Amino acid sequence: MSQSHQQPALSKCPGCEEPPVAGDLFCGACGYDLSAVPARPDDRPTMAITVPPAAPAAEAVRWPTAEETDSSDVPAPVVRPADVPGTDSGGRPLTGPDTPDAESGRGAASPSEPVHPGGPDSAAARVRHDDRADPGGAEASGDFALAAPDPRAPEHAAALAAAPAPGAKVCVACRSGRVDADGYCENCGHAQPRERDHMEQELDAVAAVSDRGLRHHRNEDSFAVSSTALPDGSPAVVAIVCDGVSSASRPDEASAAAASAANEALLESLPRGTHPQQAMHEAIVAASEAVNALAQEPAGAREHDAHRHQNAPACTLVGAIMAGGLLIVGWVGDSRVYWVPEDRTQPTARLTEDDSWAAQMVAAGLMNEAEAYADERAHAITGWLGADSYELEPHTAAFKPDRPGLVVVCTDGLWNYAESAEEMAAAVPADAREQPLHAARALVGHALDGGGHDNVTVALLPFAVRPQGAGSACDTV
Repeated sequence: MSQSHQQPALSKCPGCEEPPVAGDLFCGACGYDLSAVPARPDDRPTMAITVPPAAPAAEAVRWPTAEETDSSDVPAPVVRPADVPGTDSGGRPLTGPDTPDAESGRGAASPSEPVHPGGPDSAAARVRHDDRADPGGAEASGDFALAAPDPRAPEHAAALAAAPAPGAKVCVACRSGRVDADGYCENCGHAQPRERDHMEQELDAVAAVSDRGLRHHRNEDSFAVSSTALPDGSPAVVAIVCDGVSSASRPDEASAAAASAANEALLESLPRGTHPQQAMHEAIVAASEAVNALAQEPAGAREHDAHRHQNAPACTLVGAIMAGGLLIVGWVGDSRVYWVPEDRTQPTARLTEDDSWAAQMVAAGLMNEAEAYADERAHAITGWLGADSYELEPHTAAFKPDRPGLVVVCTDGLWNYAESAEEMAAAVPADAREQPLHAARALVGHALDGGGHDNVTVALLPFAVRPQGAGSACDTV
């Protein structure tokens, strides 16, 4: 419903301040709309609502006067804690009837004061969480007592030095807590990294390191290193490196299955006397069958991934065998093997050819290597292990080095940052043959320093050649 308001009588026009004629709706001098002037309210409050009522004047506070300075020219405190009366959260006075402590300013509790169980003066109520537990230790250092063991304490240092229980995992953050089954430290609660994010393994004659890199959310590479003996008793050293195809489903499972299957096949065939090159071929076939089996799961196992049957698990594989004075390499995909001689003045070499678009363009003479690998299609692989591969074509090659050197087996996560054989040799530390694990870590660091855009895996196999007439022509170390 509408309301009508009585027009108030105006003494002056709001626009020109001329007195208007009674009853006019517009000013005769300036034409101001007099009906737009709001009506004056009938009631007027006796106190403005924005102004609070004045509070009664409080008695002026008498602050204590500062004492004169002492011999150190440091003025005494103007107000001590005992000078200001008050109560704590339990309603007790902050100062007791006894004389306050001259240094701390706290009042001493009366020994005759009764204590009522459950009341504000009970033991629970007297607990102060800012009190030091050890007046002689934490008080002197200025630190409060910690709920967790102090890492500076001698007993805690001894616990760190003690070996962990067999099979128990130690936290990577505090180095003292046991890791629970859920992957968290029971001492500090730190979440532990996944085992595959960074893996290392070293044997007497081979070392390998694999890292997730800086851009991927998981490590899709895998490796297997081992050693065995040929029928004549001479040693055989094996290194297998696999790189999961990221565009396929479960690439991490594919690389792990391939590396394990190939390694097991070699450990079974080499002691039987199978030629290393033939053994490598059979190992790649076994790895392919293991990856193919991942795509042959029952329908119920694929319910959480409706597109898994359209994109089978896949990976690449590269491997090396040192046995009987020979160096055998085998591969499918774009992972590589490099030869770096101990004498860096001698030529280095890449021992594999990529199954990739760029390699095909170079082989066909359509592009040179620089142009092909600069193309965005360069790393599109044309060969891999998996149920959807066109045709499995394992590549194998046998070499007989005439000088000592180092065999580098790696994924493209490393050679992308050291593509040519000369660049790879420059990245390999000078003492790699004596310290292969240290050198493998350095090569992974080289890739991470370069950007770490992919997972990085490298295995190093030192190769030694005995002088002529000193027994066998080749020996592995």
